Formats: sequence, C-alpha cells, structure tokens
Amino acid sequence: MKTIGLLGGMSWESTLNYYKAINQGVKAELGGLNSAQILLYSVNFDHIEKLQRAGEWQQMGDMLSKSAKDLEAAGANCLLICTNTMHKVAHQIEQQIHIPLLHIADATAAHLINDGVSCVGLLGTGFTMEQGFYKNRLTEKFGIQVLVPNEDDRAYVHRVIYNELCLGEINAQSKERYLNIINKLYRQGAQAIILGCTEIALLVSQNDTDIPLYDTTAIHADAAVKFALKP
Repeated sequence: MKTIGLLGGMSWESTLNYYKAINQGVKAELGGLNSAQILLYSVNFDHIEKLQRAGEWQQMGDMLSKSAKDLEAAGANCLLICTNTMHKVAHQIEQQIHIPLLHIADATAAHLINDGVSCVGLLGTGFTMEQGFYKNRLTEKFGIQVLVPNEDDRAYVHRVIYNELCLGEINAQSKERYLNIINKLYRQGAQAIILGCTEIALLVSQNDTDIPLYDTTAIHADAAVKFALKP
C-alpha cells in the first residue's frame, strides 16, 4: 500500500472527512483491520484565510510548497490538497515536488464524464466560482460547461463557507438558501452540481435534493484510495 500525503487544515472540519473517507475506502477494499497509510500536514487556516483576503497567492503557494516537500520527505507517495480553493496554487506546488499531485478537479471531472454530465453547476468559495483556475480546467481539459450562481448568491455561498461551515456551524436557514441556489442552477441547465468547497458537504447532501450532487471531498478521497491500492 502506498502512503497518502494530505495537505489539510483548510479547514480542519473538512480534513476530518478526508481522513475518515480514505480509511473507510481502504477498509472497504481490503477488509478486516486494514486502514490507510496517511501522512497529514495540517496548516493554521487563520493565516491562510488572511492571505486569501489580501490576494497573496504567491506567498500561500510558497508556504504550501514547503509543507508538500515535508510530506514528500516524510515518505508520502502522492499529495492531496484537501481544499478546492487552494488548487489555485496547485501548479506552483507541483513544481516543487516529485510525487504525483492528485488534482481535485481532475478527479471530479472523471466522475462527471463517466456519468455523462456535460453541463454542471459549481458552488464554492468566491475564488473558486469567479476565477478561472477551476472552471477553466473543467472546460478546457475535459469539455465540461460550468455554470455559477449570480453575484448575490455567490456572495452568500462564500459568506456561509467562511463564517459558518469552517467554524463547524450548521444553519438550517443557510441550508435552505443553498438548496434554492442549487435549484436555480438546475433550471438554468445544469445537469448536476459540484460541491466545489470541501465544507459544503457538511451542509447539504444527496438526501436533500433529487438533483445530482458531486461531493468533491468524497471524490478526491476515493481517488487517493485507488492510487494507494493500485499495484
């Protein structure tokens, strides 16, 4: 079994789900008392969030690259960035390591293509919904059309992520508004919705709607399990 390197803590609330999902995946495949071989580098998200607001992406890339190199030196055979937003600096990190970086958008696209989804709605932080590093990868590399909420809804989605979900707060009113936003995207032509922030699955799940939801945390974790167990 290969060792999985997790670059987490952004936020630790969702990193918990990565750890659980990967270990459950390994147990499901191997049975018994088997669990995953994981190395976790958990950063202080407060520092990251302040740099995000300041637009200091180069500095964040440098920080996370150092952490990624530490994971590689400790014996990780692959790297997962346990957040959608910080894949904005994925290329910067990839240049500093020699192990594969399992990209969350690539793993998600593989599932969408397998299910025949060609137009998808995207929920995430404002950075993920508005900038091109995620949307363009889905469109240019995989031919998937991406729809995002309107400006007011984007601001609401972003605010709930940072002010509630990253703090472990689950609010029924926020859940109702998120489901309303999901329905709007579906009416606009989205065949499915990407939960493109690893915290969103803490708020809404497939049990809440008939519209197909793609939980990027679960998908990314599954990609890690497949990599770790591949001969």
